[in-house]
Amino acid sequence: MAYSIKDPETDEIIRRLAKAKGKPIIDAIREACLNELKRERAKVPLWERLQPLIERVAAHPEVSPRQPDKEFFDQMWAERS
Repeated sequence: MAYSIKDPETDEIIRRLAKAKGKPIIDAIREACLNELKRERAKVPLWERLQPLIERVAAHPEVSPRQPDKEFFDQMWAERS
């Protein structure tokens, strides 16, 4: 199956890539497309990437806006003991 690249800029990019790789144009195109497909499949959604951080933050006790008092420090040190 033949493809015709009618965009001069795209044609130039393909030729530069093939030359840089030292490969025929068709091999450079195939490799570039396969690499891009791998990248797309490997993408992890933002929500999944942030989930461990969200869970770590949620595991910490809620911080009160008031000044720390004896009860606060007692609780803090009891957790570390």
